[in-house]
Amino acid sequence: MDTSTDYTTHAEAIVELFASTFTASEGAEEGALIGALARRLIAETPTQDLRVVTAWEEGTLLGGIFFTRLTYEGDPRTVFMMAPVAVATAHQGKGIGQRLIAHGLDALRKEGVDIVVTYGDPAFYGRVGFETVSEADLPAPQPLNQPQGWIARSLTDAPLTPLGGPTHCVTAFDDPALW
Repeated sequence: MDTSTDYTTHAEAIVELFASTFTASEGAEEGALIGALARRLIAETPTQDLRVVTAWEEGTLLGGIFFTRLTYEGDPRTVFMMAPVAVATAHQGKGIGQRLIAHGLDALRKEGVDIVVTYGDPAFYGRVGFETVSEADLPAPQPLNQPQGWIARSLTDAPLTPLGGPTHCVTAFDDPALW
């Protein structure tokens, strides 16, 4: 498995991966929503606020992850959100997602990012070091439909401590339907 951070060359393949993976797991409506989100993230997010990590094998896209900047007005730490994450349906259950996450987190750590948050299954993401956080300690940019899925991981030796809001996400995520 090879990883890449070149998302502009492969934008359409990445969008299709997210649309098809979420359609297979969550239905056509969710697939369309996440496919459109992937397209907007690539097209509209400034490069300093976006990281995309993809996994390839012999020219086939196996998986991908978006990392986007979260800004906490009252806090100097650098925070990125990891979402969405997708592994092609035919390649799930092989550890590709965990390897992609580890690779992405390592790259962000090397950049000096302090904290990564995500909104997902605590049992799955707990395997790669994420822990549940409260919205009081780490405010979300939109109201959460499932607050138990708001989880974070420190990329430094410092423990997770409360972040001062208000919080702002990239434009593509500023939609209550995604939260």
